Parts: sequence; C-alpha cells; structure tokens
Amino acid sequence: MELIVDERGSFIGKHQGRLRVTKDNERKEVPIMHLRQVIIAGGGIAISSDAIRACSEEGIPIHFISSNGTPQASLYSAGLTGTVLTRRAQLRAYDGPAGVALARAFTLGKLGNQANLLRYVAKNRKGTAPEIYELLMATAAEVVDYQIAVERLQGETVDDIREALMGIEGRYAARYWQAIGALIPPALNWPGRETRGASDPFNQVLNYGYGVLYGQVEHAIVLAGLDPYAGLLHADRPGKPSLVLDLIEEFRQAVVDRTLLGQITRGWQIGREEDGRLDQPTRERIATKVLERLETTEPYEGKRQPLRHILQCQARHIATYVRGERESYTSFIMGW
Repeated sequence: MELIVDERGSFIGKHQGRLRVTKDNERKEVPIMHLRQVIIAGGGIAISSDAIRACSEEGIPIHFISSNGTPQASLYSAGLTGTVLTRRAQLRAYDGPAGVALARAFTLGKLGNQANLLRYVAKNRKGTAPEIYELLMATAAEVVDYQIAVERLQGETVDDIREALMGIEGRYAARYWQAIGALIPPALNWPGRETRGASDPFNQVLNYGYGVLYGQVEHAIVLAGLDPYAGLLHADRPGKPSLVLDLIEEFRQAVVDRTLLGQITRGWQIGREEDGRLDQPTRERIATKVLERLETTEPYEGKRQPLRHILQCQARHIATYVRGERESYTSFIMGW
C-alpha cells in the first residue's frame, strides 16, 4: 500500500501503529505495517517527527515531489545508505570497461523499450487506423540502425562515448515522440515533447508520472547499496542523481508512457487549475496509475514478474556487475 498525500493543509502524524492524515475535519488512517512508501506531493503539507521515525524504523521511504512532478527529496533509514564496498566498486567502474558497458546498456534499454512501446500501441490499430499503424511500425523498425550505432561505439571509459551515446539516443527520441504525437488527441494541443516548464496538459502529465517513477528508481538503487548520484550515462553534476537518471531510462516507456498514453486515448480528461497546473484529482490519478502499473507483470528472465520486482533486480544486477560477481549487465526490455 502507498500513502499519497497531495492536499495543501494536510498533516501526517502517527497514532497507535498508524499514520493519520488530517485536513480540516477529515481524517484518514493507514496501518504502518501495510505501508510500502509515503509520497508527499506539493507544498503546504506537514509531517511529524514521530511519523518520520516510525517510517524509518520500518524501512518505509518518504518521497517529496513538487506539484509538477519534480523530485525534491527522499527520506530513508540511515542503515540503507551505509554500504561501502558496492559504492567503491561503482566509482571504480566509471574509469573502466564496466562503465562503458553499463552506459551502452542503459541506452540500448531505452531504445528497445521505445520501439516496443510503438509496436504495442500499433497492435490494435492495424484495422482501425492503418496509416497510424504503418507510422508506428515503421518508426519502431528504424531502431535497429540506432542500436547498431550504439553497439559499434568504442572507448576505454564512458567519457569517450557519452556524447555519441546521448546523440544517438536524442535522434531516436525525436522519432519516437513524433510517432507518439499521432496518438495524442488534437484537443490536447501537443507541441512535441517538453520537459521542465511544459504548459500543455499531456507533457505535464508525463512529467508528473516520471517524478513518481523517479522515487521508485531511487529507492531500488539505495536498496541495492548503490550511490544514486554516481551515474555513468548522465554526466556528474552537484546535486544531480545521475544513476537514477541512468536506470530510469529502462522503465519510462513500460511504466509511465504506456500507462498515461493509454489513459488519454481512452478519453480521460486531464483536469487543471486556473493557473494551468494539474489539479489535485489529476495528480492523484497519475500517481495511483503509475504505482499500479509497477505491480503488473512483464516477461523477465524466463517468466512474468512484477515491474517493481524487475526494477529492484536491475538495480541489484548493476551492483553485482560492478563488484565483478556478474559477467555482464543486460538492460530490461518490455514485451509487446
């Protein structure tokens, strides 16, 4: 169970083995023993030190995101960040072939999942919208050239290939979003993919969904004993959680794009405030649907497994690979 609190004026406290959320005269209680995480979205929400301590003792993370989905902070038990050997190996990987292999795998994972999502959404349109079907399938087929380009890149360290990798990823991303645009209802006035500062409703929905997913990826990385700020594909920068941004690339399409694209193509109306921001029911729906998607299954290592479990396994595979306990790291590719 996840506790999502996004109404301004709410207070989260602890009461007899439960987290209690109060706002005005309304009250909601959730047993701590049933909680997996707490997500606090937006401002004007307070939480007591007793509630924080209770979550820490039970290993329940508390994630803070802004009202537009920007990740702001996460609270974990101090014991989760006490690993040393894995982090030392992670830092050493940056300057050797392991770093090159991981950066290449993250890119291949994103490319493969973009193509497979296009194939997935094309399936039911072959008879009803043949022109869109052909566009989606043709764009998916183009990915082979980009994958070959990634595999041919050579370098002794990730610094030698990062710029080329990002260029390849960016060129196919433009093709991917162009194809996705054919599915978005005209009423949403889709301008193309925009990240920070997006003013159109579907980009705002995507950005909020990615913010929710971000917290789940960071948690998986911390549980695996890795440093979320020591990435490979994304360059180091103070305060930039580069490894979270690396690993999230394998899961954006399977968890967020598929889920939210499905919502709008089935007629979901995106609600917004007068100032153009997503309204509270819309934000709650996005978070709920993304978290529900993480509980659904995908083919993985010979059987169907929940996406949340796959995410945790991928983080652990990074850890075992950099420690030299795994021969290679293979990116997760969604089914279609």
